[in-house]
Amino acid sequence: QVQLVESGGGSVQSGGSLKLSCEFSGYTSSSWCMGWFRQAPGKAEREGLATIESDGSISYADYVKGRFTISQDNAKNTVYLQMNNLKPSDTATYYCTSGDAGICNTVWGQGTQVTVSS
Repeated sequence: QVQLVESGGGSVQSGGSLKLSCEFSGYTSSSWCMGWFRQAPGKAEREGLATIESDGSISYADYVKGRFTISQDNAKNTVYLQMNNLKPSDTATYYCTSGDAGICNTVWGQGTQVTVSS
């Protein structure tokens, strides 16, 4: 059973940076996808931010491109999301997700809170 544990959330001022980590376990497939989503306060939907696949392909949502970077460390079974130049509108609960290649949000972590103050 795949398990995802996020960490690294917190409070930061506008323009600051945070690096989120997602430690994963229980994965047996050699063809996988992992991603980051977020849910802003008061919003029902969760929006996708970035994905990384086992073949090395990476994609970003337009609204975070150039500010957020997804990466992986297979030796540590960890996926990261480096977030720079944070804005108050980035305030949200951030979730790590995983799935088979091309389907990146089958399994969800518990989420980690990010708060950006102006």
